[in-house]
Amino acid sequence: MKAFVVTHYGPDGLRAADIPTPPVGPRDVLVDVKAASVNPLDMMVRNGEFKQLLKYKRPFTLGHDVAGIITRVGADVHEFKPGDEIYARPRDLRTGTFAESIAIDADDVARKPSSLSFAEASSVPLVALAAWQSLVDLAGVRPGQKVLVHAGAGGLGSTVIQFAKHLGAYVATTAHIRDLDKVRDLGADEAIDYTTTEFTDVLHGYDVVLDSLGPASLEKSLTVLKPGGLAISVVGPPDPAFAAQLGQPLLKPVMALLSRKVRRRAKRLGVRYSFFFMHADGTQLKALAALYDAGTLRPVLDRTFDFDETLDALAYVEQGKANGKIVIIR
Repeated sequence: MKAFVVTHYGPDGLRAADIPTPPVGPRDVLVDVKAASVNPLDMMVRNGEFKQLLKYKRPFTLGHDVAGIITRVGADVHEFKPGDEIYARPRDLRTGTFAESIAIDADDVARKPSSLSFAEASSVPLVALAAWQSLVDLAGVRPGQKVLVHAGAGGLGSTVIQFAKHLGAYVATTAHIRDLDKVRDLGADEAIDYTTTEFTDVLHGYDVVLDSLGPASLEKSLTVLKPGGLAISVVGPPDPAFAAQLGQPLLKPVMALLSRKVRRRAKRLGVRYSFFFMHADGTQLKALAALYDAGTLRPVLDRTFDFDETLDALAYVEQGKANGKIVIIR
């Protein structure tokens, strides 16, 4: 089958290849890929930014989001059958959705929201799981709390805005002036044009900040939190808790060193810092599917690319052109 594989780490490390159809284990489902979306994580993995933590054996197929049709099920799989339309974010070290087929652990799979097309459904697993796990599992957001989401017009930010509103939070976001109406339509109570206004000048007393922009934004975000508030970053630096999540406790000292500066700054300000890296969860995807079908959440797509244009799709995201999720369709 055709797939896009990482042969070596770096910006030029992804290329098309013919590889065997993956074997199907007892708890696996084999999925005919209909659509797969692009995430910044794809470029980070391709470039080797997690190579010390996620031990992929090269060459490996890239891609973290998928929607498709099950063609085979393992002997121990009873909750799915061939012909089921599903969506998933496969677990780490078993990713590889930029391919014609992928074998996925059944625990990572849920039936596709019936109201969404394959393209729409493929755009949401990673960002929807990230929204759930960061706001509910990590931050424990409650009705009436204040949440700041950076880059609200992007794939992750647009989903987090919607999910935070579902949880009953007051939501602020930063966005370009051209996207202010868009993020308000998604549910943002306060939309700040980052090209003219410094968010630290107008926001204060927030319970949670979700940052996807990097160190400068993260450091500023600490200052808008109320005492005890939590700053969550999806781009790092990783903290000791991440080593535990990976099951590599020996890395805790390394990650403590990497995040020492931001954790010290947070402590001085009386707030908290956490690095967040989402994990696969089919049960949560099942619950999220109900929210999409109810219209509580909706996907935000920019454009689609054909499967043969996978390299162009990644380049489009890297160039900062995307205004929503980019999807590869077959």
